[in-house]
Amino acid sequence: MQAMRVTMMAAALCAAVPLWAELARIGDVAVEVDEMANRLNEPWSIGFLPGGAFLVTERGGRLWRYDGAGRQAVSGVPKVFANGQGGLFDAIPARDFDSSGEVFLSYAKDLGSGRAGTVLAVARLEGASLTDLREIFVMETDSTGGRHFGGRIVEGPEGHLFLTIGERGDRPAAQDLGRHNGTVIRVNRDGLVPADNPFVRQAGVLPEIWSYGHRNPQGAALDAAGQLWVNEHGARGGDEVNRVQAGANYGWPVISYGRHYSGMAIGEGTEKAGMEQPAHYWDPSIAPSGMAIYSGRLWPDWAGDFFVGSLKFDYIARLDGESLEPLEGLDGPWTGRVRDVREAPDGTLWFLSVQAGAVYRISPAE
Repeated sequence: MQAMRVTMMAAALCAAVPLWAELARIGDVAVEVDEMANRLNEPWSIGFLPGGAFLVTERGGRLWRYDGAGRQAVSGVPKVFANGQGGLFDAIPARDFDSSGEVFLSYAKDLGSGRAGTVLAVARLEGASLTDLREIFVMETDSTGGRHFGGRIVEGPEGHLFLTIGERGDRPAAQDLGRHNGTVIRVNRDGLVPADNPFVRQAGVLPEIWSYGHRNPQGAALDAAGQLWVNEHGARGGDEVNRVQAGANYGWPVISYGRHYSGMAIGEGTEKAGMEQPAHYWDPSIAPSGMAIYSGRLWPDWAGDFFVGSLKFDYIARLDGESLEPLEGLDGPWTGRVRDVREAPDGTLWFLSVQAGAVYRISPAE
């Protein structure tokens, strides 16, 4: 897609002032792509603070705060397991941040005895310092290695916290309700299990589990009705978008629309009774990452559309909000290995490029 450099701004890193801007198009809509931050090493997620400030995580374990004064390294970040795909994942300000000052964090942690798993924590953000860090959920697993941690956090409409967890490369574990591998979990803000979780009274099942049979959910978002959706990596083909329902089994590794990297078939085919079908799947794989379901605030025609980052093909996919059929997305020099896509409070769309080590903002073209 052709893009044209239209302006150059001051080189200081700042939340309010872009470093530069270019014109681009998403379908027939003209947009401006602004670079908001750069010099990042493997950026993983964006979190928005009141007043236009924002947070960016780096997988290796650093957290940056950007505001009108520039960028500051945030202290008090917990030690993370930064091996393979492991590291620091989301840092998401709570919906009531104005009063609580709390930020939710997810990261991979060394659990001892060679094990590593995904953790959900909460801390207070005071300026550029995290204080009172509390781990409210620690994955129960015997998995080792550095693959498939998941790590996306969503604050549900009633204040519950959802966390996506990959199957850690241990395929059968995604069907084992005695482990957290390959699940979406749901807990209260204090880490206790909600009484209406689907397996809370079932013997032998971990009560935090909300859904299971996931491979590696890398994007998660709520739609306008408060419904949770996730996207997840397949193997060779079979990346999925799923409407997440309480107690549902999404099939991995029993059913899939992809194949193993060796070319061998996966499981029993593409359908099985008691297992959910994806709302959309990609073949070939795009390696989906962060995802936003757009509100329509600045672009009413996009209301309900899904914007999904691609790590493999270096673009942002746009899916129709009703049919989930692919529409024209964003493809340009800024979209190299898109790791996260978020809607800001003002309705602009933001994304991270791992390849560029930068944060970008999509706004209406003037």
